[in-house]
Amino acid sequence: MNIKKILLSLVVLVIATVVAIALMIRPPQPPAHQVFINGNVLTMDGSNRIVEAVSVIGELIEATGSTEEIKKLITDETLVTDLQGRTLMPGFIDAHGHFPGSALTVVNADLNSPPIGNKKNMADVMAALRAQAEKTPEGEWVVALGYDDTLLAEKRHPTRAELDQVSDKHPIVAMHISGHMSVSNSMALAAINIDADTPNPEGGVIGRREGSNEPNGLLQETAQQELMGYVFDVGLAKSYQIIKIAAAEYASVGVTTAQSGGVSPALAKGIALFIKLGIIPMRVVLFPMETEYDTSLLNGEYDPATYSNERLTMGPIKLVADGSIQGYTGYLSRPYHVPYKGDETYNGYPSIDKETLIRKVTALHKAGYQLAIHANGDQSVEDVLDAFEIAQKAHPVDDPRLILIHSQMARKDQIERMKGLGVTPSFFSAHTWYWGDRHRDIFMGPERAADMSPAKWAQDNELRYSTHMDTPVTPMLPLQAVWSTVHRITVGGQVLGEDQRVGAMQALRAVTIDAAWQVFQENNRGSLEPGKYADMVILSGSPLENPMAMRDLKVEKTFVGGVTIYQNNQSGPDLHQGPSNQSIAN
Repeated sequence: MNIKKILLSLVVLVIATVVAIALMIRPPQPPAHQVFINGNVLTMDGSNRIVEAVSVIGELIEATGSTEEIKKLITDETLVTDLQGRTLMPGFIDAHGHFPGSALTVVNADLNSPPIGNKKNMADVMAALRAQAEKTPEGEWVVALGYDDTLLAEKRHPTRAELDQVSDKHPIVAMHISGHMSVSNSMALAAINIDADTPNPEGGVIGRREGSNEPNGLLQETAQQELMGYVFDVGLAKSYQIIKIAAAEYASVGVTTAQSGGVSPALAKGIALFIKLGIIPMRVVLFPMETEYDTSLLNGEYDPATYSNERLTMGPIKLVADGSIQGYTGYLSRPYHVPYKGDETYNGYPSIDKETLIRKVTALHKAGYQLAIHANGDQSVEDVLDAFEIAQKAHPVDDPRLILIHSQMARKDQIERMKGLGVTPSFFSAHTWYWGDRHRDIFMGPERAADMSPAKWAQDNELRYSTHMDTPVTPMLPLQAVWSTVHRITVGGQVLGEDQRVGAMQALRAVTIDAAWQVFQENNRGSLEPGKYADMVILSGSPLENPMAMRDLKVEKTFVGGVTIYQNNQSGPDLHQGPSNQSIAN
């Protein structure tokens, strides 16, 4: 046995030992009984009741009511928290995102522009890439995330040639903010065997140098699929670091159920393990990616129980029907407002042709799966609804809850159609803040942009919906999602689509009980009602009292199953907490 094999064996032994020890460590247990009194408690129940107090036994809610009512349940062993007027509400549920992607910039370069980051031009982008290359061992991949061509001064993507100048000793990949495209240098393209003779894959485009078939480095949609295997293969040590940081970040903003959309079997198993080890303290819902699980979904090999545990739910199967509006790959029924590369007829393209989409949706629906389908452009939404209508007619299901992820440019007639088909949208409402000005001026034009993420149409049709941040596309900020759904104000300070605004309580339901309902978890979370998990968050103030200031509220405590997973000790006076024999309980 050579030295490398000896070292490898030692590493495996150390990892196995750590895992074994961690498995023997009992996870934190909630107090046997705790109550929260003198608060502003938003229950998010069917009547949107607001009460003063909550009683929790173990990990479950026992009762809600007035402070006087809940005080009657207190014993000498009860832990009592005086909220002192603060708001207690259900923890936030991430309806769609890519946990733990928010922490990828810990090990990769961050290329985000304002308002998220600070990269304003191509020089800033290249400087960040060079810095990342300098600290990366020769031959290893240099990965950067979050550049936005429409926010850079040059108004364009980086090029293969520019990335080649950064380093010829590393494969380099710069991911677009949308996640639907990337730019690679020559070494990276060679690693995935893309050259002048490589044809565009179905549902994707390989960018070419002008007047040539030679790739310019830009890979859109399915053209970057193989590349992603290299980008996200970060190893065990970095995976641990990423997941631990992401979990802490989510807890700090009040997320009690995280979501990872489009996972592979390996990622699903990894997240399940980290939950068992207590490294991920919140609940997680996973959307298995249809292309990653492939034939196992239909031949009986896929078994959700392989991954699931008390904190992890294998949710709907995810498909991707089109791309990104801000990447010009969303599939529209009418051309983009500002023509793409001067083509006034260009309206994007589907990631899955309609015939294949119908076949896949029908087969998965017949097999009994709930589906979650990404569709941004209205033509893509139409294709999904057509496919699902065919599937439902052939194999009727009373309550299918197909989740139409983003539904960004869904038309009014499509919202009405969703209601009849049992489809529920999850809107990326914060698009109005991060991209609203550009959707109005570049991608959609004023008329269509005003109706993006049409929550009011959904509400008017009594269509339940959720909202999400699509993290890491944007930071995990649940109150930003709520704020944007209520106000629809852009970074430029303009209201985009006043008629699509909804009230604060309805917007809060979209990140709590309605998000739970979408994934069939409404009976155990999403509202503060007896018998449900005590997944809760304490806020520094009420999001209903001053809706314009709601996104500035601080999360003071986050609870999962009655256990504190986050506490902010710097947000103001301490919560008055103690056993019942203190004056607090008298």
